[in-house]
Amino acid sequence: MTKIHQFNQNQFINLKGRLYDLSIPRIMGIINVTPDSFFEDSRKIGEKVILETVEQMLNQGADIIDIGGASTRPNAIIPSTEEEINRILKPIQLIKKNFPQAIISLDTMRGEVARIGIEEGIEIINDVSGGIYDKTILDIVAKSKVPYILTHSNGNEINKVPLDSERNITTEIISYFSNRIQDLKKVGINDIIIDPGFGFDKSISENYELVKNFEMLHLLEKPILVGISRKSMIYNKLKISANDSLNGTTALHTLLYLKKASIFRVHDIKEMNELKELLKACS
Repeated sequence: MTKIHQFNQNQFINLKGRLYDLSIPRIMGIINVTPDSFFEDSRKIGEKVILETVEQMLNQGADIIDIGGASTRPNAIIPSTEEEINRILKPIQLIKKNFPQAIISLDTMRGEVARIGIEEGIEIINDVSGGIYDKTILDIVAKSKVPYILTHSNGNEINKVPLDSERNITTEIISYFSNRIQDLKKVGINDIIIDPGFGFDKSISENYELVKNFEMLHLLEKPILVGISRKSMIYNKLKISANDSLNGTTALHTLLYLKKASIFRVHDIKEMNELKELLKACS
């Protein structure tokens, strides 16, 4: 067996003292407590709506709930720290009270937001800036020992529209992760999930090159999260809207499932769970 396929041994993360197996593909449901996320149906504001959404997600097969208070769509306005905290605090408290077994991932680039989320009991920090936007987030994650999702992006400009380039995106990403994983280990972060950052600082062609070469990322020996659900790499390629991009999303999810992605960050839980069940039946 070649090294590229020897990745199961590093597919566990520590969630508050228990090992969580990511060799089994997991579904992460998206809840955006924002008024401006690119996919309107993911925007969930109001206690009743949030609780109903979480209950539905869990019933449909979600393993993790990812909650975010700042949109990272292209050209989005990043809210103040205070506003982001105000957006995420009550929803986290509601979920923890009503669904205490739910695993919550907090989507934030800010150390102070991460600190408050961790104090409220969230299990994972999902930082799309890779620790570049606010470097204090790394110390907070290290001290709390929560798993950290490390994303490949342009750090301070994660919501800028990318330009076409001549770079080898796969080689760049592998080099980036190799270096950043070592940086994180030096500050005490050991439970690391990598996210290649589909749609962040990448042209459409680079996104598809990354899908094509996805198996190369297993050389890094870390669980891999993919977040392509209804993104512009799908609807711009097909010349449709985000609302019409479920079929394209499912096509790419199928391919990435077969290429052994660990976590699928999705808007459509039921459809992703059905995909999992059918592919599992064929394996």
